[in-house]
Amino acid sequence: MTQPVSSRPTGADLLVLHALRCGGFSGRAAVAAVTGLSESDVESELIDLAVAGLVTHTAGDFGGWGLTEAGRAADAERIADELEAAGSREAVTAAFERFLVLNPELLDLCTAWQMRSADGAMSMNDHTDPAYDAQVLNRFVEFHQRAEPVCAELSAALMRFQRYPVRLADALARAKAGELEYVADSTSSYHTVWFQLHEDLLATLGIPRH
Repeated sequence: MTQPVSSRPTGADLLVLHALRCGGFSGRAAVAAVTGLSESDVESELIDLAVAGLVTHTAGDFGGWGLTEAGRAADAERIADELEAAGSREAVTAAFERFLVLNPELLDLCTAWQMRSADGAMSMNDHTDPAYDAQVLNRFVEFHQRAEPVCAELSAALMRFQRYPVRLADALARAKAGELEYVADSTSSYHTVWFQLHEDLLATLGIPRH
């Protein structure tokens, strides 16, 4: 187990804390997927963060880990410190502005994946039309190609952003291979990872979500 953390986490414990900030209430495996840490390392960090009063655990089949108010405050303070120490505010802000241009398109793509129009009426996409799904997936591929430079800019600005392009590419590859839940329905779906990136950018820049 790692050494007990202070109220100002750094390193792996900050990655774990921030994963809960961006992803919300989560299990150990989900935090491991977000951070790239092993599940055993995640568990160790979570226990230490709990001892420090920064996270709390709910038991049961639908249990998991979440931030306390102290944890949310500690994360905000440390993330702000990290951004200033790296001198990356301008770069992250510029990348965020480009992200915001792409964001409505991603939401439209997710709608096109989940719903489809027939005779002027919208209905749920039951995914029984492979040609339609392939058409929408091709649009996701094209979208991803334009999102990659934004992810690259963020990864160059702060190392912890480097997990996002890996996770987005993995979700897209799985969806193209037939695991359709990786488009918008899984906790590791393209849409979920994109949403977490949005949350991360807002948290990093100290912008409240409206």
